[in-house]
Amino acid sequence: MSNLDAFKQHIEEGYTFKSHAVTLGTAMLNEEALEQTLVKAPLRTFNRHGLIAGATGTGKTKSIQLLAEVLSQEGVPTLLMDLKGDLSGLAARGKDHPKIQERHDKIGIPWEATGFPVELLTISEQNGVRLRATASEFGPVLLSKILGLNDTQSGVMSVLFKFCDDNGIALLDLKDLKKAIQYITTEGKEGFADEYGAVSTASTGAIIRKIVELEQQGAELFFGEPSFEVDDLMRVDDRGLGYMNILRLTDIQNRPKLFSTFMLCLLAEIYGTLPEAGDLDKPKLVIFIDEAHLVFNEASDALLSQIESIIKLIRSKAVGIFFVTQNPADIPDAVLGQLGMKVQHALRAFTAKDRKAIKLAAQNYPISDYYKTDELLTSLGIGEAAVTVLDEKGRPTPLAATLLRAPRSRMDILSAAEIKDLIAGSELVGKYIQDIDRESAYEILGEKIKAAQEMAEKEEASKAASKSTSSSSSSRSSAKEESMMESLSKNTMVRQLGRTLMKELSRGLLGAFKKR
Repeated sequence: MSNLDAFKQHIEEGYTFKSHAVTLGTAMLNEEALEQTLVKAPLRTFNRHGLIAGATGTGKTKSIQLLAEVLSQEGVPTLLMDLKGDLSGLAARGKDHPKIQERHDKIGIPWEATGFPVELLTISEQNGVRLRATASEFGPVLLSKILGLNDTQSGVMSVLFKFCDDNGIALLDLKDLKKAIQYITTEGKEGFADEYGAVSTASTGAIIRKIVELEQQGAELFFGEPSFEVDDLMRVDDRGLGYMNILRLTDIQNRPKLFSTFMLCLLAEIYGTLPEAGDLDKPKLVIFIDEAHLVFNEASDALLSQIESIIKLIRSKAVGIFFVTQNPADIPDAVLGQLGMKVQHALRAFTAKDRKAIKLAAQNYPISDYYKTDELLTSLGIGEAAVTVLDEKGRPTPLAATLLRAPRSRMDILSAAEIKDLIAGSELVGKYIQDIDRESAYEILGEKIKAAQEMAEKEEASKAASKSTSSSSSSRSSAKEESMMESLSKNTMVRQLGRTLMKELSRGLLGAFKKR
């Protein structure tokens, strides 16, 4: 058997599955595509998570499109984080091109232009379906991790939530949270301390500063009502195609704290909402997180630990997560070890540091008798990738250099008019567009603070009035005393003057008598 025939057999055995699988492309050897040597991925293992990596311009975005399309075709909805603004084209049919036909002739499968059902979402001021969550839905533990609080401050956050729960006070947004902290450190301090223990103003001051830092990144737009319902992410259209929910994030690239806050909240909400499902024939939802380094770079150790835990556990809810980044090194090892499917585009070696990083990246893939992995990673062309997936038993498939299928939707963005029309036709925009600001901690505790301040002002005014009356009475008494003293003093002066005159007269008379 020739080396080529052995390689084909190697790929066919590694990528033949008993369960339904989706085709990603065809295998390559010595930089040549081998027709009908198809590289596939079992649909049921998409909940084992994945990685799409590669240098800028190597085709990562097209791989996101491809995977979202094959999932949608199978009735699996997706959520895509669009930080660069180049995924909206999924809603429109692609345009045929000779290069696309040439690629698919090499793969050996047909290509047909298709548009997919798309919902545009937003957590900022961009147009689209507004995603919100309340502070209560975050809960004290998750919120403390997001804010990077220490143990003492986290304890304060926990008793604050307990106080609000016990008193039926809703914590909906960040201004509610700040007002509650203000209350337990000022007018409500004594009552709170009696029931829950005293809190340090140093701790509450630190929490307020952390909240303000989050507000400065625009988080106040994300906290509030109505809360987004997870079920609205898992819709299919009347053709049976899974919806592609594209979250527009182009205006928060410089606000990584907000991005990681949103991601952690969303993952926690999905995990908390969905029932246990295990390994189904296909996942319920697949999430693609582009520019994944933004999630991890600004995260505290506690936040990273929380993300790692959710990644490990959420697969049991039949939810898959794909991280998209330039280099696998951007992903913490504890998370990277959970990513079963890897689509690695080309890496570029411009420096000694780059070459070292490529050697490390190569170690994330199965050892191959047909490729020198570190060399393969630098020789891949645009739209080519080193691929390995998990089979039904959770075992990595052989490494395959793959010529990937071309996306069937538009490989460009929608125009402003097309985006406007897409949003206008949305069933969800009207559901979430209204900003609800019902009575909550800000109003309830604000009234208590105001009432306490007014009472204090009345007491001060009463004390001042009482002091003024007492002062006036004292002044009148003093005046009378002074008048009497003056009278007496005047009488005394008169008498004294009289005595002095009499003495002088006596001395004068005596003197006169003596001269005689």
